[in-house]
Amino acid sequence: MTKWLLLIGAVASEVTGSLSLKGALDHPPLYALVALGFIAAFGLLSAVLRRGMPLGVAYGIWGAMGVSATATLSALIYDEPLTPLMVVGLVLIILGVLVVELGSQAAQKKTRDAPAEAP
Repeated sequence: MTKWLLLIGAVASEVTGSLSLKGALDHPPLYALVALGFIAAFGLLSAVLRRGMPLGVAYGIWGAMGVSATATLSALIYDEPLTPLMVVGLVLIILGVLVVELGSQAAQKKTRDAPAEAP
């Protein structure tokens, strides 16, 4: 459970950094929040990996959720476009990552269930 909370924190940090980057164009002090957001995101992502989540799964979820949240929040905060076609694309990204996660779980189960080789 801890690795999932850390991953949520990594996504939130990355989204904060990305959204702050847009805001920093008009308000340069926000560049500090950009730096902190990305440093925190990579630190939290490292902690997720240390707890055993496969890199492909962690990075896929982090990236997909980051893209989705950034696109959605930038539409709300900065009044950027979010068309129905863009929403379909975001849903497809999330579904793709879900398939990778399910495949990873199946691979881990297969590895755990495999009989040990005799020495």
